[in-house]
Amino acid sequence: MTSLLLVEDDAVVRRALTLTLGARGYEVVGVGDGAAALAAVHRRIPDVVILDLGLPDLDGVEVLAGIRAIGPIPVVVLSARQDQSDKVRALDAGADDYMTKPFGIEELLARLRAAVRRARPPTDRPSLVTADFIVDFGRKEVRRDDAVVHLTPTEWALLEVLAQQPGIVVAGVDLLRDVWGPQYATETNYLRVYMAQLRKKLETDPSRPIHLITSPGLGYRFEL
Repeated sequence: MTSLLLVEDDAVVRRALTLTLGARGYEVVGVGDGAAALAAVHRRIPDVVILDLGLPDLDGVEVLAGIRAIGPIPVVVLSARQDQSDKVRALDAGADDYMTKPFGIEELLARLRAAVRRARPPTDRPSLVTADFIVDFGRKEVRRDDAVVHLTPTEWALLEVLAQQPGIVVAGVDLLRDVWGPQYATETNYLRVYMAQLRKKLETDPSRPIHLITSPGLGYRFEL
């Protein structure tokens, strides 16, 4: 059973989602504020988190940062905030997905499945070695100078798609479909945000990338 931490301050919404998700096979722990959310993650790391941003004690992005400090746990933000800047801020802080309220339960379930799938267990593909870092497909991690570079599940999923076919341009729409799902084919801002994050973490000079390359008007490619 997939364990899920639901962070939602509205008790009615929290109860409704707990019952609905429980009926769909999730083991749900529901909490109403940021401090309780972080305490719950410390007690037991869930398979996925649903996080509201409008919490009574902490800003949701602060809670997201706290979760990210614990580990690469998939986080789907579910918020009434619809401004583009709020979405980018949450994605920049490491959210794997962002849904706005009101929402459809089937879409939420699909996005949860996608988030969990991106964090699925390792494969046994061989590692890819560049001059600056190693992409270890088996461990689903990147190492630089014998240290692991922390990537969120979505950052890893994006890198994995590109690194599997070095030198080949992958269209932006294909990246969005492969990493986030078919309903995200027009969310080009996701790619800009996550590529910038990957470059900050992996490129020696993020402003002049040599591994994560943009092909204007076409997409992105990975170079050794």
